[in-house]
Amino acid sequence: MADGSPERLLSDEERAQALDRFYLLRPVLEDGVPLRQLAQQHGLLLRTLQRWVARYHQEGLSGLVRKVRGDRGKHRRIPADLQRLIEGLALQTPPPTAAFVHRRIRDVAIQNGWAPPSYRSVAAIMQALDPGLVVLAHAGPKVYRETFDLIHRREASGSNEIWQADHTPLDLWLLDERGQPARPWLTVILDDYSRAVAGYFVSFQAPSALNTALALRQAIWRKADQRWHICGIPAQFYTDHGSDFTSHHMEQVSADLKMELIFSLPGRPRGRGRIERFFLTVTQLFLCGLPGYTPPGSLPATATLTLSAFEVEFQRFLLEMYHTRIHSETHSAPQTRWEAGGFLPRLPEALEHLDLLLLTVAKARRVQQDGIHVNGLRYIDLNLAAFVGEDVTVRYDPRDMAEIRVYHDNQFVCRAVCQELAGQTISLKELIQTRNRRRRHLRDHLDDRAAAVALLLEVHQADPVAAPTDAEPPTPRLKRYYNE
Repeated sequence: MADGSPERLLSDEERAQALDRFYLLRPVLEDGVPLRQLAQQHGLLLRTLQRWVARYHQEGLSGLVRKVRGDRGKHRRIPADLQRLIEGLALQTPPPTAAFVHRRIRDVAIQNGWAPPSYRSVAAIMQALDPGLVVLAHAGPKVYRETFDLIHRREASGSNEIWQADHTPLDLWLLDERGQPARPWLTVILDDYSRAVAGYFVSFQAPSALNTALALRQAIWRKADQRWHICGIPAQFYTDHGSDFTSHHMEQVSADLKMELIFSLPGRPRGRGRIERFFLTVTQLFLCGLPGYTPPGSLPATATLTLSAFEVEFQRFLLEMYHTRIHSETHSAPQTRWEAGGFLPRLPEALEHLDLLLLTVAKARRVQQDGIHVNGLRYIDLNLAAFVGEDVTVRYDPRDMAEIRVYHDNQFVCRAVCQELAGQTISLKELIQTRNRRRRHLRDHLDDRAAAVALLLEVHQADPVAAPTDAEPPTPRLKRYYNE
């Protein structure tokens, strides 16, 4: 550059435009081709090429950028008041048409002695309005926030750093326990870094703290299927502001597990697009191939699958397709990305510690002689013999009612089983032996207490006083007649 001033930074569009003009002028700048010959060759004015060359020598590549008029977007023939009136009418709700605004503006211009603007000028002013201003005026602040507000995307740097959780109703009809068609809800916990599914829960009931607790319990603990490796306690648990996520129970669980809870703002579920994208993947790659799939706006399809059969198919989809499929954003399979780095997930000391997640399903019961009765089922265990007549707390997994966990004074007692569901039986001999041991144990306590009382009475008993020899023996008071 001739003046030695630094060249200003250009945008991508400006740089592309300037390079096009530079390549056109290169024969003149480097090979000495006359400008008149170049103008005839490309059909350009000689004065235009002379101006481009002069600006290139003065400003460098930035001098070849097309100059923008300072009054661009302004209509010099339309008064400012009239232009503001056009913009005000265009921002009214419901949105008016350009023809309607033009008719109103023409009447106002005539009344004020102004030259009526053309329809094209009115439409140009309406089209030049700020898109954000138009959305805010016509659709409201909520749509404006979702469209134009800057968002903060949480980026995890490793597996189990951030987990996301959410619920969605599935576009699918299944058969419930009564054989009636019903739509299930899916609760999913997703690892933010790998996009792998750590846990899920499917139910016909609406989202609740129970669904979240059961999904989180499955996500944290080791899976029975050896192909599903995702487990551990996340550093952060990111959810929306639903009541099931913001409950005191979830706060207590997060404190016990040393897991930080992070909530999106109420009514602004932004930054959770990854789990929403997973729900879309489930619909596009899995649900659409199942019987009973019903897209929005279509008539309900015939339900043929049960909830348990659906869970089998869904887990097969997760392990055999989704976890092994290359993700479009991470360019890696979720299972492979989660295992990368060879880290050791942080796990609870025992599965019993995770039972705290099920405290919302806790019921007080009294141990009867034939066991514990819950939801019309009878549960029995040998350890219950010591608690007959005692009040206990039972906790259970609604997905598996074959057993319940029994607690007495917040201490774990046993796992009692329902013989009808679990297929397990306790023989009469074992039951009699347990009862006999219990009675012997109580008899030993009674003998020990009786011995202590006898010893105490013997120590404190005074010497007996001898009775006088001349005293007459007491007359027995036997009633021989009714009047006595």
